[in-house]
Amino acid sequence: MKPINIVHIYPEEMNIYGDNGNVLVLRQRLLWRGIPAKVLNIGVGDSLPADTNLIIGGGGQDAGQSIIAEDLQAKAKDLKNLAQNGIPMLMICGMYQMFGHYFKTQDNHKIPGIGILDLNTVASDGRLIGNITDQTEWGDVIGYENHSGRTFLGDNVKSFGMTKKGQGNNGKDKTEGAVWNNVFGSYLHGPLLAKSPNFADYLLNLAITQAGNNIILSPLNDQLEALAAKTAKSRPR
Repeated sequence: MKPINIVHIYPEEMNIYGDNGNVLVLRQRLLWRGIPAKVLNIGVGDSLPADTNLIIGGGGQDAGQSIIAEDLQAKAKDLKNLAQNGIPMLMICGMYQMFGHYFKTQDNHKIPGIGILDLNTVASDGRLIGNITDQTEWGDVIGYENHSGRTFLGDNVKSFGMTKKGQGNNGKDKTEGAVWNNVFGSYLHGPLLAKSPNFADYLLNLAITQAGNNIILSPLNDQLEALAAKTAKSRPR
């Protein structure tokens, strides 16, 4: 059986509010089922491995985005090819913004993104902060948002979910996150996947298919995950 290679991009620069936990969740859900998994940390100056099956990126401060911006552009061609070929990716907050066309800071400086997701983000004076619940096709997804950026989707993406509680992409249109092909972006920290086993397994099924394995994921006892989601969902904004 081929191992599932989970590529974690910029784990040092873009890791805030527990986003590294998404990698741990995916790896553990594979190991519980006896499926070999390998986590590959890819930082500034590192090349993306050819045998990538799933890519995870987290959030960070604006300074972190500036640090990785040039290196991300160097990786853009490979990332776009992987995205075009259906490799699943989950990008949270800062990395979600950088997968768009640009992030404009409060002093009108544009940090270029790589344009995999058809969206733009503009910083504002206020922050959108608090517990948030998305209604998605994988059920309610619960997390925590904390971002000054206001993200607006273009015509070539759809939202990851619609906010039942919280502000989402921009606090205006109820959209949260974005999806194109198998690339997912979201503002939900927490980490998102710890309380969303259905969505975690959806990503793993995509990765398993990309790895050429003919495996059906066996059910897991997700009682603790469901309790965590219920508790988080009940918290005030």
